[in-house]
Formats: sequence, C-alpha cells, structure tokens
Amino acid sequence: MTTYLITGGAGFIGSHLTDLLLSRGDRVIVLDNLSTGSRANLSAHDDDPALTFVHGSILDELVVDELVHQADVIVHLAAAVGVKLIVERPLRSLTTNIEGSQIVMAAAHRYRRKILLASTSEIYGKNSDGPLSETADRILGSPSVARWAYSTAKAVDETIANVYHRERGLPTIVVRMFNTVGPRQSPAYGMVIPRLVRQALAGEPLTVFGSGTQTRCFAHVHDVVDALVRLLDSEGAIGGTFNVGSTGEISIRDLAELIIKRCSSTSDVRLIPYDEAYESGFEDMDRRVPDTTRLETLTGWSPRLGLDDILSDVIAESRSELVAL
Repeated sequence: MTTYLITGGAGFIGSHLTDLLLSRGDRVIVLDNLSTGSRANLSAHDDDPALTFVHGSILDELVVDELVHQADVIVHLAAAVGVKLIVERPLRSLTTNIEGSQIVMAAAHRYRRKILLASTSEIYGKNSDGPLSETADRILGSPSVARWAYSTAKAVDETIANVYHRERGLPTIVVRMFNTVGPRQSPAYGMVIPRLVRQALAGEPLTVFGSGTQTRCFAHVHDVVDALVRLLDSEGAIGGTFNVGSTGEISIRDLAELIIKRCSSTSDVRLIPYDEAYESGFEDMDRRVPDTTRLETLTGWSPRLGLDDILSDVIAESRSELVAL
C-alpha cells in the first residue's frame, strides 16, 4: 500500500484521482481548503479508512510538512484555476500557485518524496502552432494582461521543480494538462463545457466568447487521471515533462451548436466580445492542440473516451442537478 498526498484532492481532477488510487488499494491523504473543491466530491469514501481528509491550505507550512512526512508520494494539484477566476483575482492566483508550490516542493525535498506537479497548457501562452510538443516555445503578451499571471506562475512552478530535480535529485514529474472535462467540474470558474451545457438545459443563450472560431481539444477526466497514475508508476517519468490531453479539435462555436443538439435545446448562440466577457485587452489563442507522443511512448497511454462521452456524462450530471433543485 502506497500513501499518496493529493493537494487539492477534493477538487474536480483530484477527487477522480482519489477514486482511482483508492480503487487499486492505495491510501490517500487529501489536503484541500475547499475554496473551489467540495467535500461532496469525496462522499463515496466517507467510510473508507484508507482516505484521510484534511481541511487546510498549502500555504500552511506546518500542515504541509506534517502531511508530506506521512506520505510516500505527493501529487500537487492545488491551484487557483479557471480563466474567469484568474482574471478576477490575479494576485490570489500568483500567491497560491507560486508560494504554495514552493512550500509543497520544499517539504517534498526535506523528506525525499516523489512529487508530481500539475501544470497547464497555459504554459504555451499565445502559441497557436500545433500540435504543441513539450519543447514548444512560450509566447506571452504584456505582463499587464492578467490572463498571463497564471501562465507565469505555472512556469515558475515548473522551473522550481526542474531545479530541485537537477540540483538536489528530487524525483519530480511535471504534467501539462489540456482542457480536462467531465463529471464534478463546476461552471463557476469559466470552464466552457459545463457552462454551455447548463445554459442549454436552462434554455438560455449559449455565450461564446470572442469569434467562436478558436479551436480546443477536450479530454475526459477518467483518461487524464489514468495518465497521471501511469506516470506516477513509471520510473522513466522522473525528471520529465509530459503533455496530457486529447488531440480531437473542435471550434467553440461548433461545440456550442453540438451541445444545443445533444441537449435538445431551443437555445441559440450569442457571441460575446472578449473585452465584455473578461477585461479590456484580454488575449486568447486561436488553437490549442497537444502533442502527447512523449506520454504515449513511455506509458502506452491513449485516450479511450471522446467528446461524445464527455458530453454524455456532463449533460447527465447537469440534468440530475436540475431535478434535485
């Protein structure tokens, strides 16, 4: 039995990773301040002695130190996430993502624990080439644009992890996730699919930001946590950086139309300029597609679930929430 500490483990991805690790017989310690996560995400394991939940912050050095000492492996998922939250609270994003990661990685180094750092496709900034490999250039706009605070913070996190590995031998794994979607994902922080699905089910206009021609790829959370576990189990992953995501592209306008069809909705699509949706000077990328060759070559991973599966799961969950209201 391996003991995993998952920071942010009551969140969307963290709770699904907790499910998978517990199902295979591991022990899990979850540290979460519940600012964006929910205790309900872990309710299936309320009576499972293999799960320990700690309500606390990654900014609390004493709590982090104690929990890292108890664990064998660290999965650092806790972060300020979502474009909406990042634009509205850039200072909080920087503090949580940089200072929090420093605290967690320092504790991992003290006790010589393997650590997986969750990073993001936002690392690549406005680079719209594709598919993007892990060595692709970062292209960022002005530092005055709050959008890039998250990308900058995660770049600092990755740099800290890589330096710890090279200079001090800390076993680190960096994972850049591209648009993970599925059950338990809240629409509250700008996540596009859960937001559009709820608008369609409510008969409201589906609000698409910008021109709607920008393309994205969406990966099911079950495939993503499978990739994380494969990397955690692989000695060859140590010291590496890996993209995790689907390569199936769709424009956001076409995604909205598909959601209307799948929900049998009478809604229409409404385009909202970026300046109105976020802030003046907001910048976005036209295309975001991962190259996952490195992950696939090392672990044999490939996504099993497509966009249809994602929409089926998100629509079913959203319908059940509406019934419960």
